[in-house]
Amino acid sequence: MLLRREGFRDNHKRIERIYREEKLQVKRRIKKQTARWRGESLKVAERANECWSLDFIHDSLWDGRRLRFLTVEDDYTRENLAIEADNSLPGQRVIRVLERVSQERGLPERLLMDNGPEFIGKAVDEWAYQKGVKLQFIEPGKPMQNGYTESFHGKFRDECLNEHWFLNLADARKITSEYRQDYNHIRPHQSLKYQTPVEFAAKCRQQVAAPFSPQGSGEEEKTMDINKQTGLIMPIGLS
Repeated sequence: MLLRREGFRDNHKRIERIYREEKLQVKRRIKKQTARWRGESLKVAERANECWSLDFIHDSLWDGRRLRFLTVEDDYTRENLAIEADNSLPGQRVIRVLERVSQERGLPERLLMDNGPEFIGKAVDEWAYQKGVKLQFIEPGKPMQNGYTESFHGKFRDECLNEHWFLNLADARKITSEYRQDYNHIRPHQSLKYQTPVEFAAKCRQQVAAPFSPQGSGEEEKTMDINKQTGLIMPIGLS
């Protein structure tokens, strides 16, 4: 109609042919995949491997090429379980990282993440179903519901990403791996009573696996109680 108003009298078929030859078509917008948040109430982790938080953070190489980092955190011990760096990290790469971490420390009970396409796609969904891991998504537009990861990303940005010019992908992986080691093994955390995440995790394992030695004949059988503050199994005697 606009061409007719401007005085063009060509057949509409000819106009359409020229239109396509000049590639003037406007691409149709594809509706973004809907978010997976279902109103789940967020629960604070009470033991190691109960909840892992996943998220992406972006940076670039010295020449401006895009760089992405996938981070995996244990919400209870505050350990950074992985920092995966690459130019692109699709759902299959997320699975590879989760498989690698799970071989070292077992599977989590649930994964907490946002509604990014890598997380809500079929690859992660099928992996979680096969492994019996629950997927929990934060509410769209509320990143602080994944607060532990947001806190780590703030430190990671200020102390590592902003302090280095990455020459290439190998350089980025080397530097971020060194930062991860420092974060887990050297940096004390106030929330962990000034222990490092590795020290805190080791004490948790010791308390859970501690043997129960009898203290005298005729002592009543000890039972187990779940400590509501730490989520660790602690022995208590019956009086």
